[in-house]
Amino acid sequence: MNEQTTQFNEFENGTPPDNNLVWAILCTVLCCLPLGIVSIIKSTSVNTLWAQGQYDAARQAAADAKKFAMWGAIASAIGIVLYIIFMVVLGAGSAVFGGSGY
Repeated sequence: MNEQTTQFNEFENGTPPDNNLVWAILCTVLCCLPLGIVSIIKSTSVNTLWAQGQYDAARQAAADAKKFAMWGAIASAIGIVLYIIFMVVLGAGSAVFGGSGY
């Protein structure tokens, strides 16, 4: 291996990737608890893997943390939209059929 490749690898492995912990916590609290918990677990392992010299595994954990946080946010948004549609349909049915129950 030449000197230029060695310098590139040292630069590349200098700082750990963003662990996306903030997004994982926000996803857990505001969106989807199960996917948020998985995202937190993945994000907290990034710095540990990086310190152990497992650079590719740390990058993969960071990417997984981001992916699960995004999936949680998307699932929450879909759930909210479906809830709104359900309430509109329920309200329209109530208006058409009287809704008073008598």
